[in-house]
Amino acid sequence: MTGPIDELTPRLAALVRSRRAGYALPRDFYTDPQIFECDVQRMLLRHWFCAGHASSIARPGDYLLAELANESVIIVRTAAHQVRALLNVCRHRGSRLCAEHAGHAPAGRFTCPYHAWSYDLEGRLLAARHMPEGFRREEMGLRSLPVRVVEGLIFTTFAEEPLDFSAAEAALAQSAGTHGWGRAKVAHRELYVINANWKLAIENYMECYHCQPAHPEYARRHVYARPAELNIELERAARQRGAALGIRVPDIDEYACAAGAGRESVSVFRSALHEGHASATADGRPLGRYMGSFSASDGNSTYFDIGPLSDFLAYPDHGLIYRFIPRAVDRTEMELLWLVDAEAVEGTDYDAEQLTWLWKTTSIEDKRIVEMNQAGIDSRFFVPGPYSTQESYADRFVTWYLAELGAG
Repeated sequence: MTGPIDELTPRLAALVRSRRAGYALPRDFYTDPQIFECDVQRMLLRHWFCAGHASSIARPGDYLLAELANESVIIVRTAAHQVRALLNVCRHRGSRLCAEHAGHAPAGRFTCPYHAWSYDLEGRLLAARHMPEGFRREEMGLRSLPVRVVEGLIFTTFAEEPLDFSAAEAALAQSAGTHGWGRAKVAHRELYVINANWKLAIENYMECYHCQPAHPEYARRHVYARPAELNIELERAARQRGAALGIRVPDIDEYACAAGAGRESVSVFRSALHEGHASATADGRPLGRYMGSFSASDGNSTYFDIGPLSDFLAYPDHGLIYRFIPRAVDRTEMELLWLVDAEAVEGTDYDAEQLTWLWKTTSIEDKRIVEMNQAGIDSRFFVPGPYSTQESYADRFVTWYLAELGAG
């Protein structure tokens, strides 16, 4: 590689060049704290990431926190029912304003627990006690970050000049829009701490070479767990079932053309469930209320990814938001949000245990295998091996990551 890579430190540029095409990354990319900091500064803070679902902040004053590394953002519903993203840093001495993952701002304001500076839901400073003459309150509002709300999904970025989000927005309209996520609600949330580098967690999500040995319940339900050449007829039949129901979600792969081009990456693809499975439930039956354009199950699932940290999976009757949150070189949080139709009633329209069973099971398995992956890579004797034909998306992600690292 040449060009932007040359602007990296000589050691990092040499590491980038040392990676063999079609092979995993060299060890230092998963173990070196300085490279993790480079990931954050040169890449992760530039990209859009999903902060959650709009249903979680339904009323003015409702908020949730979205975090990345050591940064924290308040996602809040304003009095005008707009969604704002405010840096969770007081303009006085820098204290965090909010500590809980989600809550409600009393009296429509955020008050710093340290010195009681208070801000309205737009981030404007309302009160600061005993300040000197000449203090200009209007200049001391909270920093506001860019926000996009698309089909109920809230995205934000730390970039002063955000990447072009138009291709991602169009893809979400076709995928999340078809699945009715704009009128969905969060039915359940789980947070998993994975003691591994964030790229290992993402690579694991991007491939299904591991699915048959590591995820037996997933593999019994999803055709994607098998090599693609074995699934051609199954996938074709599933697409035909979808078309018969009026479901048309095109495959999209914007990774290659987005790398270094100032655009957010986006990928969408559909894959069949095995015969006898209308949904990803233990018994294969749907939960009870279909979403979006679905009047019945077409026996498909839809995967879509935006940027490096936000991944989504939709079935005809429910959906999942995956939020990967890099914390340190060897620590990543994985937040899962389960979505159902906004009018669905637990116990009547869906059973919470059926809803969450498969992906709780799979996530626990993922935590174990990714942490074992990290333990092996920590060996000073680790040498990267080649990706299989079932790991093409992981290979694509790594190639894109290196290009974006240089572009940053």
